[in-house]
Amino acid sequence: MPEIMVFLACLSQCLDRTTLRQLHRVTEAMLAMTGRVTMRGLSRWAGKGGSYRTVQRFFTTSLSWVTLPWVLIRHHLLEPHDVILMGGDDVVVTKSGKQTDGLDRFFSSLYGKVVPGLDFLSLSLISVTRRTSYPVIMEQLEKPPAAPPPEVSGKKSHGKRGRPPGSKNQQRRDVTLSPYLCFVQETIKRLLGVIGTHFQVMYFVFDGAFGHNDALQMVRQLGLHLMSKLRDDAALSFPYDGPYSGRGKRQKYGKKLDDQHMPEAYLKESSVAKDIETKIYQRNVWHKKFADLLNIVVIVKTNMKTQAVAHVVLCSSDLVLSYDQ
Repeated sequence: MPEIMVFLACLSQCLDRTTLRQLHRVTEAMLAMTGRVTMRGLSRWAGKGGSYRTVQRFFTTSLSWVTLPWVLIRHHLLEPHDVILMGGDDVVVTKSGKQTDGLDRFFSSLYGKVVPGLDFLSLSLISVTRRTSYPVIMEQLEKPPAAPPPEVSGKKSHGKRGRPPGSKNQQRRDVTLSPYLCFVQETIKRLLGVIGTHFQVMYFVFDGAFGHNDALQMVRQLGLHLMSKLRDDAALSFPYDGPYSGRGKRQKYGKKLDDQHMPEAYLKESSVAKDIETKIYQRNVWHKKFADLLNIVVIVKTNMKTQAVAHVVLCSSDLVLSYDQ
């Protein structure tokens, strides 16, 4: 127990002496008690100096619950020359009832269906050296109000194919962020503000939900690079490297990328383990929905017995990032 108190001593830079002393009492009681953790139970296990009123005062004190875990992580868990990533994910917690603030129906990947509960956005700092994630901030998400259905125009189509006359090219870098992406962007800004100049964070990692141009542009607006996953049927094309036709704009898209038959020139690593052959390819390619080139890594796994093939496409906005990273 005394070692834990020494571990918490670094919080003196963001907590006053009274609040830090109350935190010591609550921490000792929480680690020693059994059964449900309640304020009444904490006061019974806290001993001298940990009355019920003291516990109440501690939990009614306004604290920066973003700064506290960051100070602990910075002092005890991160190394000065470590590579730090920022990772995010949505977490759904099942909850019954009707009175809880933010209660709605959300999709849970664990249950594989929509469940009633609460949705949270969790941001963590990932140590590449230790291969460990340290949660720092968690914010509750609320579903935006349902938008009214779009009005259906009564005009009949003239049957002409192609773009309507007078339409202009869309600027894919000037995107209109959805309420969800705005919420994520503001949360990332808060965490970057807390980190300050102590560590340099260059990459933001998210799952396949951010495998689209709007999410990439949102992350790039913050000065970070995105690492995510694309759909396995994403329409990717190699950059065109053929001759100029002499008319109009130079061709941008070349041959389409076939995930099942990747050119061996882009093979970076190959291995076989337990009758599973794994091949890793890397190449900078175009996606028609993205504004810039993407650095993709394709991992293809083949079952040597059944010849079944599965693959995944990872992407990053950093074009010089190596495949193993």
